[in-house]
Amino acid sequence: MSKNKAALVQGTRDFDPVTVRKRRHIFDTIRTVFETYGYQPLETPAMELLDTLMGKYGEEGNKLIFKVLNNGLNDPKNIEKSREAFENVLRGKNDSNLTERALRYDLTIPFARYVAMNHGALTFPFRRYQMQPVWRADRPAKGRFREFYQCDADVVGSYSLVNEVELAAIYATVFQKLGVPIEIRVNNRKILAGLAEFCGGPEKMVDITTAIDKLDKIGIDKVKAELTERGLDDTQIAAIEKYLKITGDNTQILTALKTLFTGNETALKGLSELEFILDYTSAPLLIDPTLARGLNYYTGTIFEVKAIGVEMGSIGGGGRYDDLTGTFGVPGIPGVGISFGVDRIYEVMAALNAFPETIHTGTKVLFFNLGEAESRAAFGLLQQLRAKGIPAELYHEQAKFDKQFKYAEKKEIPYVVILGGEELKSGSVKLKDLRTGEQSAKSFEELLESSIFSV
Repeated sequence: MSKNKAALVQGTRDFDPVTVRKRRHIFDTIRTVFETYGYQPLETPAMELLDTLMGKYGEEGNKLIFKVLNNGLNDPKNIEKSREAFENVLRGKNDSNLTERALRYDLTIPFARYVAMNHGALTFPFRRYQMQPVWRADRPAKGRFREFYQCDADVVGSYSLVNEVELAAIYATVFQKLGVPIEIRVNNRKILAGLAEFCGGPEKMVDITTAIDKLDKIGIDKVKAELTERGLDDTQIAAIEKYLKITGDNTQILTALKTLFTGNETALKGLSELEFILDYTSAPLLIDPTLARGLNYYTGTIFEVKAIGVEMGSIGGGGRYDDLTGTFGVPGIPGVGISFGVDRIYEVMAALNAFPETIHTGTKVLFFNLGEAESRAAFGLLQQLRAKGIPAELYHEQAKFDKQFKYAEKKEIPYVVILGGEELKSGSVKLKDLRTGEQSAKSFEELLESSIFSV
């Protein structure tokens, strides 16, 4: 019988202890800032009903949703239904006889579903943060995975633009604490809606934003070609190209956009909202007319964060959605939120060597195992150090000094405690700092009272 070869699902990863500690540093930093701004933790299931997710992310997003097959498909009673359902799926149609559930694509739609189900019990504005994995059936690439974590902060039940100001401040604060230089790009979907009105009507909105959202990846010529395929004429495409070529600092861009959209109330409303946020905040915001964010549910301000000095896609993004819960039968609950892409942030911090050295520290002191009586005494001291919050280990078996030293060195344990027969008689130990090579004698009391392990 052949044995299965150990392998990972493409687009997923294992995380070793050092990586986990580094990721935890990112999570803890983000969590601390979220809670400083009054956000409360929430978790939702890994699976949602397929109907909950479909149609919320645009046509591109729909293709990337991981669908979960129904249970019992091999039941003789279900085989024929499943076969017919599979044929429907091949024709691009969803069929509940094959799949009714899916892995969550992001954290925003599950949050909207939660709010819709619990709105009567919530105190608004309701601020929540969520830090969980999501799944997308995407093609794996650098910084792009099929399973990855998002860290979201959303506030619902308020139209106030101060919420956008605070979310921009959260971005600035988190990345300052992580030591990652960033630029926060901002736009407003009302401006894009005004552009759609200028190019034939609101029904053009999805076609335009879906194409514009690919600008960084495919370039202006291919965006224009896609717009042609979507039914826009040369005049409309020329207007979009003129819009996309607007550049300069924030003041220059605002002036150019106001000129372009003279008389267009929708676009001017979006520009007014941008001006409010820019006047209110000290966060490093840059107006980017090309920023579209292809998700259909955004209605106002949209954000995207990019690292400076590292080639990487966006490491954060979000925006306002003023009727997301309406898709679940509970209209009139506005919201705005942002997301941190932890996996990409990790890659950026690794490239910038931005992780603190203390993150690598696990066990701080290793007690050598030099015999049964000696190890019993060592274990007693070990437990007292652990009670003080000092990470410590006892080597698992009696072994030669060289083997135990090598173990400590490989695990980068800075201190070893040697408690042999002579030390046991005198109630003392030998403490060695492996980083400097210094060794000193300590009584049991001195070892337990010493603050050396806290350094």
